[in-house]
Amino acid sequence: ECIGMKKSTEPAEGTSTDRVVLVRALPGLGDFLCAVPAWSALRRGLPKAQIDLVALPETRHLAQRFSQYCDDFIEFPGFPGIIERPARVTALPAFLSEMHERRYDLALQMHGDGSTSNIFSLLLGAKRTVGFYLPSGHCPDPESFLPYPDWLHEVQRNTALVRFLGIEVGDDASCTYEFSVTDSDEGEYARLAQRHGLQSGRYVCIHPGASRETRRWSPRSFAQVGSMLRAQGLQIVLTGTADEAEITAIVAQHLGQPVIDLSGQTSVGALAVLLGHARLLLCNDTGVSHLGAAMKTPSVIIFLTSDLVRWGPMDRSRRRPVGYGNGEPVSTEQVLAAAWSLLDGTGQFDIPPDLRTAYAPEVRTT
Repeated sequence: ECIGMKKSTEPAEGTSTDRVVLVRALPGLGDFLCAVPAWSALRRGLPKAQIDLVALPETRHLAQRFSQYCDDFIEFPGFPGIIERPARVTALPAFLSEMHERRYDLALQMHGDGSTSNIFSLLLGAKRTVGFYLPSGHCPDPESFLPYPDWLHEVQRNTALVRFLGIEVGDDASCTYEFSVTDSDEGEYARLAQRHGLQSGRYVCIHPGASRETRRWSPRSFAQVGSMLRAQGLQIVLTGTADEAEITAIVAQHLGQPVIDLSGQTSVGALAVLLGHARLLLCNDTGVSHLGAAMKTPSVIIFLTSDLVRWGPMDRSRRRPVGYGNGEPVSTEQVLAAAWSLLDGTGQFDIPPDLRTAYAPEVRTT
């Protein structure tokens, strides 16, 4: 059990949990994937329950990939104080009336520390609402709300709520990321591979974008590392959203040819397959790093200003963090050493001797 968290005495099965609603209206791919292990455990614990998800409309396509865990998708209408979507106050009465008609037995608030999302979740009218609260703030019900555990990884925070319900989750090793790919995704990747001559296991995906500028390593630095990896005979593939095309173009300019820039040219499903066939992923701390984890892709993830404890890789045998998210600069030598630590041992690469054993990350817990 998580330190400082008591287990609920509510039974995991029975009429009290026939209808469940999840609240997680966060926009990012990483935000979504970090909740999936908890939803998977919840489904195992409540195999016959109707489980609905209240989320942002832009994540509907992701929810459809996990229909085995979520039965219905309900568009979050916005709510005062929840910044992820402008509040449509006039739409709230009708929305809440509809939610009350669904007669939920349990609402599971999985949207942050609960400072505002608890109010929204309680208004859904479920018989019981479970979530986190800030110790310095109001606790709606000490039997159903936990102090917000800011020392835990995001995956662990979500699974802690499921454990609190008395449902078996397993250890950290079993709380793995996952992502469902379709035949359509495979077909899209196959066309890209044919068009650009991609060879499975012989290319590196470099993803230089991130939602916040402060989380982005410099394009020139990405290009420098990419150049050394290309010198080892690896193809360099740049990935990103259409909005990040300007960033990938700068990396491509510094790299020079040959380079394959796929920014804005892949769906999230095709990107997942692309990562699944990559020899290595090099990226900032952003959603694609969690997608890489789901696809079991060896990854080097750069942490400049984001929380390494909350968002860092849980499995560091195949995913290497570089930087501590405290604003300290990250050098190309650090990133190259992490990359070589994942490429070494195959006998395929001419790894510089001074970088063979240079990657030895400290584990900071504070």
